[in-house]
Amino acid sequence: MALKRKGAVYSVVALMLCVAVYLNWSYGKQEEEGFSSVADFHNSKMLGEAALVDGKSDDVENGGSRLDDDYFSEARLSRQQARDEAVSILNRTIENEATDQEAAAQASASVQVMAEAALQESRIENMIIAKGYKDCVVFVNENGVNVIISKLENGLQDSDIAKITEIVIEESGFDASKIKIVETA
Repeated sequence: MALKRKGAVYSVVALMLCVAVYLNWSYGKQEEEGFSSVADFHNSKMLGEAALVDGKSDDVENGGSRLDDDYFSEARLSRQQARDEAVSILNRTIENEATDQEAAAQASASVQVMAEAALQESRIENMIIAKGYKDCVVFVNENGVNVIISKLENGLQDSDIAKITEIVIEESGFDASKIKIVETA
């Protein structure tokens, strides 16, 4: 029992450490580039950002996808904040001396499940982006996996659904009937 609790605690600490390192790196990069806030960072024009392809600019004024970028960033932040709050509540339950063994064990198991879901989400997102898709956000829970993918030039095709479904199945273990794939509007 104590070994499971230690494993769950180490997993949560490792996950939080990874998030802290990423946030530190992200904010450090923004400061190096002279941005005073996250909004300045997202609203700035970056070199190489506007690419002319088929005579169309990828800028907001010309129907670009900066709004998609904001959606995905906000969705990831919201997901992380919700998860952090849940982990905090579960950790308080585990640490509370008045909590019985069964409740503490369930809380510890829930923390472990959330840590595993976070790792799966990250792996799936990275694999989908590595396959050439601009951006996506993934939500894993006990009922299945939801994938929200950035709008594609020709819309979401059957071949895209097949690629994404294959990645999700390999990384999560869910079968295709438990996977929902949605393209942003």
